[in-house]
Amino acid sequence: MAATEQKPARARLIGGPGMVLVWFYGVMVVGAVSRSAFQIATEFHRAPLAYSLSAVAGVVYGFITYSLVRGGETARRAALVCCAAELVGVLTVGTWTLVEPSAFPDATVWSQYGMGYVFIPVLLPVSAMYWLRKARKQQPHAA
Repeated sequence: MAATEQKPARARLIGGPGMVLVWFYGVMVVGAVSRSAFQIATEFHRAPLAYSLSAVAGVVYGFITYSLVRGGETARRAALVCCAAELVGVLTVGTWTLVEPSAFPDATVWSQYGMGYVFIPVLLPVSAMYWLRKARKQQPHAA
């Protein structure tokens, strides 16, 4: 790359509603990771599946937060894939906790579709996927 050429700037994903998504995902990272870390450290034997799923949810939330802040097309795609995986997880675990409550002696972040978190876990990936798809359409295309 010549000295006068510049790399194209990464498309921002956190403008407008994207900033709200980053805030919510950040809150969910703190909530899921801190809760699961405490539960895994103190009472893992009680509900290992539930606590492990909460930890996985926290990691997914963290990756999505990072991708939104990083920006760019690759990060947008990665966040979109993670949001879809998150939604599948929320729907699967949410349904599982309703159909077979005894499988989860303690709640996860995704239990009952995130009821313990005011349903944010089921609404957040849907909102994020909408925003990420919209952000793709708003990006200028290289000629």
